[in-house]
Amino acid sequence: MTKITENVDAAKIGASIEALKQYVKDESVDPLISLLEALKQDPNNESLLLQLSDTFKALGIIQGAVLTYAPYISLLLSYDLFENNRK
Repeated sequence: MTKITENVDAAKIGASIEALKQYVKDESVDPLISLLEALKQDPNNESLLLQLSDTFKALGIIQGAVLTYAPYISLLLSYDLFENNRK
């Protein structure tokens, strides 16, 4: 288990989900929101973090809006900054 999973804050994930639903009106974020909801329920699930990273990377230009309205996601993604933790 990576160190980041020890510090995942379900309340901050919930706030991120609400902000994305309110401010980012693009269907491309729906898979990201689904993953965040799963991670909120199971914050120690490292595979969800990996999926979150892959899903975020696929967003393209919408990444900026996601990070603007849900900056906590950048902390969740920072563990995979150089993809050193992938098996």
